[in-house]
Amino acid sequence: MHDSKFHLPESPPSGENGRKECIHGNMKMKVHLGLAAALIVASAGATSAQQSEILFSHKHWEVSIVGWDDGSVGCVAEVKAPGESFSIWTFPDGAVQLQFYSTAWSFGEGQTADLGVQIDRRAPWNLTGAELYQNSVLFYLPDDQSGVNFIGEVARGNRLYLRDDDGSDVQNYSLAGSSASIQALIDCGDVIAKRTPGNPFN
Repeated sequence: MHDSKFHLPESPPSGENGRKECIHGNMKMKVHLGLAAALIVASAGATSAQQSEILFSHKHWEVSIVGWDDGSVGCVAEVKAPGESFSIWTFPDGAVQLQFYSTAWSFGEGQTADLGVQIDRRAPWNLTGAELYQNSVLFYLPDDQSGVNFIGEVARGNRLYLRDDDGSDVQNYSLAGSSASIQALIDCGDVIAKRTPGNPFN
């Protein structure tokens, strides 16, 4: 289903899948072994609101599995700078959410904004109706080819620019190491999507 809230002003080029940087077998095994252990922890009914475990770290990126006290889990790939971060979250139902965070922001709750994102010199993406929540900008990617294309651009990109609706720069983030990190996020997402309640190995 096409979501008109998220799109390129121009049609993206065909063959968007492009080349993907492969994770070596031992690296992939490490991610899966870490996931098994982390899912046990996440499923154990932690007393805190959130627990996380880093599964993969490369250049500016960290990929983690996160468990909440209600038993829900998610995977996140995050690139950080002091007081700032850009994150891609995946959840068992297949939803993918972008999160831009800054300690300098204070939005409160219930606000939205139309924003733009550009990766390197590629055509910019429109994020219409992005949620402004406390220190974060949140946006769910549509479950269609445009969402896949966006993740592909992140995986191949060098820098991501967040802009306001006038096109002025708000923040930018290094994407160094994104190809391997996005693959680790996909692996994590595949595992939690197959998980069933009470059985972290299924």
